[in-house]
Amino acid sequence: MKRENKLNRSSTIQSYLMIAGSILALIVFVVLPLLWIMRFSVLSWRGFGEIKFVGMKNFIRVFSSTSSKYWLSVKNTFVFAIGKLLVEIPLALVLAFVLTRDLKGTTFFRSVYFMPSMISVAVMGVIFNYIFAHVNGVANEAIKFFGGEPVKWFATGTTSMIVLMIASIWQNFGINMLFFMTGLQSISPEMYEAAAIDGANNTRQFFTITIPLLGPVLQMVLMNAILGSLKVTDLVLTLTFGRPSGKTEVMMTYIYKRFFGEAGSSAMDYGFGAALTVVTAIILTIVTLFYLRATKKSSDVY
Repeated sequence: MKRENKLNRSSTIQSYLMIAGSILALIVFVVLPLLWIMRFSVLSWRGFGEIKFVGMKNFIRVFSSTSSKYWLSVKNTFVFAIGKLLVEIPLALVLAFVLTRDLKGTTFFRSVYFMPSMISVAVMGVIFNYIFAHVNGVANEAIKFFGGEPVKWFATGTTSMIVLMIASIWQNFGINMLFFMTGLQSISPEMYEAAAIDGANNTRQFFTITIPLLGPVLQMVLMNAILGSLKVTDLVLTLTFGRPSGKTEVMMTYIYKRFFGEAGSSAMDYGFGAALTVVTAIILTIVTLFYLRATKKSSDVY
């Protein structure tokens, strides 16, 4: 009996030790930063001088006319996310479907398509700045070769946003493709064989077998892609920095500049930045809950 109690106690201690690391990481990297943000959201401090308690003034300022640039960045974020995902997800799904077929060279193409996911965002910024440069850029040289006029890609908000979308699609479609491939490989080939016997062609099989059975994987990939797109920061900072005139500014880069200041300026505002962070977190939470509710049925596979 005593030995059994010792074993139970030892097992309990081991269980607590196993989860202790995760709990500690949660406290250090999630709970403490959240408390820090909540604390500063009711204060006024510019990184120097006196810290003042201002209550809800920072939140009132977020929803006032003086924060029109923030709400423009919110709009830009959703335009960016929707625009790129309309291309990225279908592209990743179609390529995954093709590369799970028994074709030559599929291993090579899987590696090539996944490679951009491993490249540093800073390097990507340099690459796409070179590709879309107005003078001697690869894109403009190709346009001139076919008799067209060079485009000033970073001169307008529309073309700058298109460049950002292209760069983000190039960076992320490979990892999404691998997720889809994992889901596709879990579908039994017998289902396709039975559908072929019944006379269903490849297109019909794709929409009646592949898509429904990919429901849980598709839900997960879409949620990660949506949240990742709404939280994009480093790509915008390295490629456009919100230019021209804030037309490519997104939520996270706007908040970043409130904490660390803009180029050539030391105008930091920790309190306002913290309030913006709280509001942005609420926006992301609402989007996530709405998405999970809208896609609840797609996670069930029968």
